[in-house]
Amino acid sequence: MSKLIISVAGKTTKEYRLNKERVHIGRKPGSDIQLDDATVSGQHAVVITILNDSFLEDMSSTNGTKVNGNPVKKCFLQQGDKIEIGKFFLTYIHEAQPSKDFERTVMLKPKTASAALPSSVSASAEPPPPPPPPPRPADQSAAGIKLLSGPGAGRQLSIVKNLTTLGKPGVQVAVISRRPQGFFIAHVDGEKPPLLNGMAIGFQVSPLRHNDILELAGIKMQFFVNQVGN
Repeated sequence: MSKLIISVAGKTTKEYRLNKERVHIGRKPGSDIQLDDATVSGQHAVVITILNDSFLEDMSSTNGTKVNGNPVKKCFLQQGDKIEIGKFFLTYIHEAQPSKDFERTVMLKPKTASAALPSSVSASAEPPPPPPPPPRPADQSAAGIKLLSGPGAGRQLSIVKNLTTLGKPGVQVAVISRRPQGFFIAHVDGEKPPLLNGMAIGFQVSPLRHNDILELAGIKMQFFVNQVGN
C-alpha cells in the first residue's frame, strides 16, 4: 500500500496510507488529509488510487499544486515524487509490488496519427510482454475496445489485464480498470475528460457497459464485452 509523508520546513510531521480510492487533501476538517494553513484551499487536491497506481488532481485550488516544482492539474504519481501544497510537502512512497496484471500504457495518437492500436504501445526498453493468457470464461469478462475512427479504424485491443491506460499524455489520458464488479473508466490526465456515450465522464470512476462509445484523444472507440476480437 502506498503512502504520503508530510513535511514542513524539512521536518516530517506525519504519514498517511492511501488506503481508499479517493483521498481528499485540504484545509477543511472533513478532509482525509487536513493541512491546516491559510495557503491551503478548503478542498485543495485529491489522490485517486486504482490498483497499484495513484494519480493526483488539483481541485481548482487558489494557490495551485506542484509536483517536483512543476504546477500540475492532473498527473500520474511515481516513487519519490514531491507534492507541494502551500507550505507543505507530501512525498509519495510507492510500496506496492508491481502487479503481474498491470497493462502497459496504450498511446493513442491524435486524429491524423499513422500509428494504431495495439502496435502503438508506449516505448519501453524492456522486451515485449508475453502473449495474453488463454481466453477467460464469458462470466470473467473477455473484453476489449474497437477503434471506430482514425487510420486504425476497425482494429481491436483485448483487455485481459487489471489496468489499461489509454490516451496521449498532455492531451487526454484515461484508465480502464477490471474489477470483480465489471469494468470502469476514470479520467487521469488532460484538461477535458473523455466522452462516454457523448457525455463527459467528469472526475468520478464510471462503469463501462457492452457497446459503450468512448471518445479519447481525438479517437472514437467502442467498448465490448464477451466478444471474440479479430
